[in-house]
Amino acid sequence: MLLAKIKDLDERVINNISRLHSPAMNVIMKTASRSANVGIVWWLICLPFLIRAEWRNTGINFVIALVITHLMGEGLIKHLVKRVRPCHGLDDDEQIINRPRFYSFPSGHSAASFAMVGVALMRCRLIVFIPILLLASLIAFSRLYLRVHYLTDVLAGAALGFICGVGSVLFVNGFGILPIIPAA
Repeated sequence: MLLAKIKDLDERVINNISRLHSPAMNVIMKTASRSANVGIVWWLICLPFLIRAEWRNTGINFVIALVITHLMGEGLIKHLVKRVRPCHGLDDDEQIINRPRFYSFPSGHSAASFAMVGVALMRCRLIVFIPILLLASLIAFSRLYLRVHYLTDVLAGAALGFICGVGSVLFVNGFGILPIIPAA
């Protein structure tokens, strides 16, 4: 019964978001989603943190969080759950981007995005945290908009990433490896 309700909610959310589709929104959402393909935007954001000595600990935490999140989500959970993506039920003319080849649950884009949010919350000032949170939210929403994930995929990915991000800071700091000094 609960699974049926969740599936119904997932379908209703996808259908309601599809009402927002327009050529301009399609471009924005494709751009947001593509920026996070293989985590490119997040790896680029890591670079200044890794280069600048006083921010390096935060950069290392970003990298640790991204790696752990990827291993958990893409390497383990997706292959255990094997959920089919919503786009696989669409006709070709309804599809905005190419259908991803791999499973849907959890959203890897959302997981990586919110791993960065988790670390930024713990290690960065608001001037850095807020843009990371906004970008992460846009990327997560783009996955729903493009109909390549269900709401539960995105929420599970965001939760996984956030937990891995915060957990990586607590784990590394718990061993006294990287002191928490707010970056940027």
